[in-house]
Amino acid sequence: MTSSPSPACTAFRGHQVIARGTPERLVRELHKAREGILVFDDTTGRVVDLDWRLAQIAEEPGETPPPPRRRGRPRLGVTAREVTLLPRHWDWLALQPGGASQALRRLVEEARRADGGRTARRQAQERCYRVLSALGGDLPGFEEASRQLFAQDMAAFAQSLAAWPPDLRDYILGLSRPDSEPSA
Repeated sequence: MTSSPSPACTAFRGHQVIARGTPERLVRELHKAREGILVFDDTTGRVVDLDWRLAQIAEEPGETPPPPRRRGRPRLGVTAREVTLLPRHWDWLALQPGGASQALRRLVEEARRADGGRTARRQAQERCYRVLSALGGDLPGFEEASRQLFAQDMAAFAQSLAAWPPDLRDYILGLSRPDSEPSA
């Protein structure tokens, strides 16, 4: 059985990067000085709530029991979710070679190729803005930087952040690049 990997995260105290890693690693590393820490998922820019109880368990003597096994079939990398379509769509899918799942996968891949990077740019803007507003909302030039981010004027955006604290500036600029995570 495989589980989804933990996201890469970056921890800030004020405007300074204090640690990077998975949530589990950050809990072990930061549990003694956790006040005033804000942790962001590097992929989404969302704030991550760390489970500080994991540090308490790790400090207790004895062996940590393995996680309980889940019922059912093992995960094979396929995610089953509900799709709502009109009857004519189901009728068309039923006529496709390989069945509905294969036809849907093929259509999704064609749409991804035709996207031209628009989705990646939008996701980069969203994750960047989450951190920008959470940590830089009270810094000079925040409004102008936000406008430049959404106007996709990246040179002006970088210039707006030039006077910001270096750790914060570098992290935000890293998040602003499509399909990238900030460099360590």
